[in-house]
Amino acid sequence: MKNLHAIRDSEKERDIFYDRVIFAGIIMLILVAVIVSRLIYLQVYNHLHYTTLSKENHIKIRPVAPPRGLVLSQDGVLLAENRPSFSLYLVPEKVGDLDKTIEELTALLGIPVSTRSDIEGRLEGSPKFAPVVIDADLSAEQLAIFSVNQHNFPGVGVDAGLSRYYPLGEDTAHVLGYVARISKKDKEIFEDKNYGATNHIGKTGVEKARENILHGQVGERTVEVNAEGRVLRVLERVPPVPGKNIVLTIDSRLQSVAAQSLRDLGGLKGAIVALEPSSGAVLASVSYPSFNPNEFVNGISRELYKEWSSSKARPLFDRALQGQYPPGSTIKPMVGLTAILDGKNINRKIICPGWFSFPGDSHRYRCWEKDGHGAVDLKAAIVRSCDVYFYKMSDELGIQKVVNVLDGFGFGRKTGIDLPGEQKGLLPSPEWKRQNKNLPWYPGETLITGIGQGFLLATPIQLAHFTATIAMKGQVRAPYLVQHIENSDGSPEVSLQGPPIQAIFADNEEYWQIIADSMVEVVHGSSGTARGSGYGAPVRFAGKTGTSQVFAIAQDEEFDEEKVPAHLKDHALFIAFAPTENPQIALAVVVENGSSGSSTAAPIARRMIDAFFEEGGGDG
Repeated sequence: MKNLHAIRDSEKERDIFYDRVIFAGIIMLILVAVIVSRLIYLQVYNHLHYTTLSKENHIKIRPVAPPRGLVLSQDGVLLAENRPSFSLYLVPEKVGDLDKTIEELTALLGIPVSTRSDIEGRLEGSPKFAPVVIDADLSAEQLAIFSVNQHNFPGVGVDAGLSRYYPLGEDTAHVLGYVARISKKDKEIFEDKNYGATNHIGKTGVEKARENILHGQVGERTVEVNAEGRVLRVLERVPPVPGKNIVLTIDSRLQSVAAQSLRDLGGLKGAIVALEPSSGAVLASVSYPSFNPNEFVNGISRELYKEWSSSKARPLFDRALQGQYPPGSTIKPMVGLTAILDGKNINRKIICPGWFSFPGDSHRYRCWEKDGHGAVDLKAAIVRSCDVYFYKMSDELGIQKVVNVLDGFGFGRKTGIDLPGEQKGLLPSPEWKRQNKNLPWYPGETLITGIGQGFLLATPIQLAHFTATIAMKGQVRAPYLVQHIENSDGSPEVSLQGPPIQAIFADNEEYWQIIADSMVEVVHGSSGTARGSGYGAPVRFAGKTGTSQVFAIAQDEEFDEEKVPAHLKDHALFIAFAPTENPQIALAVVVENGSSGSSTAAPIARRMIDAFFEEGGGDG
């Protein structure tokens, strides 16, 4: 034991222990220093940064949707407004049996069963404390029923808001368009902060074309939230800026007359466009059949949308801007103008035996008048719509001269109206046929182009446009729809500059007068094709009938209208302007499969003229 004690060095052990303690102490001090320095870094140097992050965890900025601007007609009638609406919602965490509640609600309020899947889709991924919309637009009856039974549905409530509404319904559906819920296809909208709180966007018509004006500027609401995201209180609010109101050139009364005139045709399809010749302002634009745009606002049902989109009548199709038709005899005044400009003797009489043939060719190009018109000059040919005269004149002029004049009137080009979706029609030429069909141009195609058939296509807005150009003796005004823009608070309105005025073939006003006088005789002359429409008119007006074939008739066949299926009957067209001096309205009427321009389309034009002048729309 003495030897073992002698080997042990207590002093040395003590020194080692002290060294270890000191080392451990140093390590602890270093660690404490690191922690303290980190705390100083976080609490002092990055105080502002982490304070901001902390605030962002419980303070959120929520966007506030602006009220959409109104749309009015030139006579002050509301065409698109925001009306109070009531939406039914539930808060999942406050509802006991969710499935049972939804089932009872849908049964009580008559909500279609097909919407159950939509409701369930909205419930998925939604926080339990967040309200979920069951029905976005309760009727007054549904609201009353729910109010009486609300005590049976804890966690279910009604929220008041604004919903887009179109008072004239289908009468203005195509020109105004509609708003609908923002879809996944609207990718650029999702990236726009100005649409942070917006659920609807203009899809067609004026609503789409003027979306940037009607939408307004988004507001902000600064709120305090808890860890679950539930709003505790509102800290600050920046009100949104409402969208600006838009006043259109549309005359609501004339628009309704046009719509009713097409409805009265008994199921026939068609379009009417009326312009103010001196300015290009659109007074009326109607396509029929139409649809109720209010169905789209809060989500159209799958069944109804399928019905509309698959219907042969195509109610969603805007025939006024997108329908392309052979203009038929409505272009004969322009072919006549081509002859005048080319120096042809317009007093020369051409014999119409009821058909025309090229020398040495047995093929006959028939006139609509089977027995012919006899000897006719240019004026008589326009008044009586003699095909043979214009066959002969087109052959003498050549296709290029005819095309050049039609091009001056805007055929084959968009008019430039401030609406989306306009079609440009088709102005054929030898070059076009070679490029598109790889075929030569045949002499017979010149003849049928001269009477508005063949490849030639025009939209109703184009027909109204060139009619207005004739009325103004070559002064071209592009059609437009927005008259002016004004702020919703009544501040001074922002007026829009009209489209620039151009002039075509304006060397001699006498040329235009010859054409205008001929068109007056169409309506008021004893032999005019639309003479019946001129009797008792409030003003003298000029017009031209048109009938365009839907299918070709063989040489050895006789046309029997009664045996022709309804969808293969001729299209009926009529163009007119009034009064003959100082024209105030120019219009085009197209009735699909209406058979005759004089019996079907012309009476509608007369009805429009009566409404415009007899009820104070004009100075006549």
